[in-house]
Amino acid sequence: MTRTLFGTDGVRGRANEGKMTAEMAMKLGMAAGAYFRNGDHQHQIVIGKDTRRSGYMLETAMTAGFAAVGMSTLMLGPLPTPAVGMLTRSMRADLGVMISASHNPFEDNGIKFFGPDGFKLSDEDEMAIERLVADLPPLAEPKGIGRSRRVDDGIGRYAEFVKTSLPRDLRLSGLRIVLDCANGAAYKVAPQVLWELGAEVIPLGVSPNGFNINLECGSTDTRAAAKAVRDTRADIGLCLDGDADRIIVLDENGEVADGDQLMALIAARRLSKGQNLVTTVMSNLGLERHLGKLGIGTTRTKVGDRYVVEEMRRSGATVGGEQSGHIVLLDHVTTGDGLLAGLQVLAALKETGGKASEMLRVFEPVPQKLTNVRFTAGTEPLKTDPVKEAIAEGEERFGKDGRLVIRASGTEPVIRVMGEHEDPGLLDEVVDGIARAVAG
Repeated sequence: MTRTLFGTDGVRGRANEGKMTAEMAMKLGMAAGAYFRNGDHQHQIVIGKDTRRSGYMLETAMTAGFAAVGMSTLMLGPLPTPAVGMLTRSMRADLGVMISASHNPFEDNGIKFFGPDGFKLSDEDEMAIERLVADLPPLAEPKGIGRSRRVDDGIGRYAEFVKTSLPRDLRLSGLRIVLDCANGAAYKVAPQVLWELGAEVIPLGVSPNGFNINLECGSTDTRAAAKAVRDTRADIGLCLDGDADRIIVLDENGEVADGDQLMALIAARRLSKGQNLVTTVMSNLGLERHLGKLGIGTTRTKVGDRYVVEEMRRSGATVGGEQSGHIVLLDHVTTGDGLLAGLQVLAALKETGGKASEMLRVFEPVPQKLTNVRFTAGTEPLKTDPVKEAIAEGEERFGKDGRLVIRASGTEPVIRVMGEHEDPGLLDEVVDGIARAVAG
């Protein structure tokens, strides 16, 4: 059976169309609920969401689907994706659900599932749920229909949890921090955590209205945060995405440190010689070279923090992530956690007493270029002869001194063309040539 619902990170699409209708959400609830129903105990699901208007519709529809197959739901309201993973495990739930399209605009939405262990589902589990969506499971008897209720203290539980990742005697007093929450899931909890730790917080993106999530703010658009850092003479800026599972950090000049620089910083502080960092094929070659000099290895996976986590669990690694800002600290969380990663960066800044610009430029990146090319849904550009020829020519021109990664996005009709080479001119020529071939 070919996967038609699940992509790189759950089910995602435009709200009220295709995969993201109330009807499909209810079917997914019925299918996932039936798949994870086992034994005679009181079955429970926890559901979190970000701040998109469509989240109300999908949350209600999924709750109905779960109830129909005998699963009760605990609705957490707006909370970061990693909080849902954590609470699924701590509340002994049978399944966790996060309703979010992450860094996408408000028109999109998505549904991510967590197993009872707090980890995202495997490909095999997702395929089993797809089969049940196609052939819906039997409904519960009237006396077995599930219930639902709101959980009001999810924010407090998660806030206390992320603070435990820092030494008890470490406070952030004296730090002025610009915090951009992308008008998303962390708009309440992230400022609260930094304030409780003693920081002076300059909040941005904390006024969600259902339509402004990720709009000219957050980790995908750091311009407003960079300006605020410079205008307020802040020590550092933290920029989360819509569901707060990724982070981009700004130094005191408003300059960006991406996930690769953050992984380099955190790995050097938390890993010993002989241990491995797990990242994806998209991470800069400079990261790998830098860690190699420290005796720290690098293992690469395909794109998606779920695949990073799977490899971390398989190999026993504790630090991993993606260039986009997903940072996974497996001794604390089960998925990428922007706020928790931000706290590790702030702890380093506090302990060193230096400037963020000095601390965050850990290695010199190899020149890298990423071009996203949209294509017509239903077509397969990477299978055409002109694109294959352009890729082969690019690989030949790069030789052993460069690297090409060309892949289809798992969440939207986009081909991502990424190249790395010490010669910026050659890099532009090769990447642009492949992008033109993809565009047709």
